[in-house]
Amino acid sequence: MNTLYITGAGVSAQSGIPTFRGEDGFWTIGSRNYTPQQMATRAMYEHNPGEFLSWYYKRFVTYRDHGPNDVHTWLANKQLITQNIDGLDGKAGNKDYISVHGRIDKVTLFHHQGDEVAIESAPWHEVDENNLKASLLDIFKIAQGGPELNKSLKPYVLLFDEYYTDLYNISRAQEMMIAADKMVFIGTSFSVNITQMALEIARHNHIQVEVVDPEPTHILYDKVTYYAMPAVEYIKR
Repeated sequence: MNTLYITGAGVSAQSGIPTFRGEDGFWTIGSRNYTPQQMATRAMYEHNPGEFLSWYYKRFVTYRDHGPNDVHTWLANKQLITQNIDGLDGKAGNKDYISVHGRIDKVTLFHHQGDEVAIESAPWHEVDENNLKASLLDIFKIAQGGPELNKSLKPYVLLFDEYYTDLYNISRAQEMMIAADKMVFIGTSFSVNITQMALEIARHNHIQVEVVDPEPTHILYDKVTYYAMPAVEYIKR
């Protein structure tokens, strides 16, 4: 059977990486609190790049040396699309997975969405954490006027007000969905577009779906089996 696994933040929680929508995601600028959905935007990067990069660094980059857990290892030889940007599936040995929202260890030039652009290693080793904001702005080549197209750097991450392009391998991801005989969703809340896209294809092709999560989100589809358990229990079945 051609099974496609689609994973979310729940898979990496066991590796010590907090889920995105937890309290740790909030950020205060002045007297205002911003939600992750407000911080993780292209608009915030363009208009307040110092705060954006500081938040991104503290929220994601500080976990860059964490290691994979048993679920990542189990998925290492599976067809996999992950929403996670932590790169732990690659560390576990999966050579051909799709990280459809980007990777914390990579950057690109700031560019118009849809333009072809190279993906490069992120220069996190150059960051001076004692002077974080100024250091990040300098490393990302962002002057006082804000990021410049095709000059400044941008984290290789799909932001909430951006759309899927082939920079994030969306065409290949869709091909994998269409070819699947079964889809298994692990540790995801179904709150992002990639899961909705996958579910639409599953419904259209009348394929079996499994949902694995301690508190699984129930979806409108009659070919779903729910496993109300952590992923680490599911892989031991």
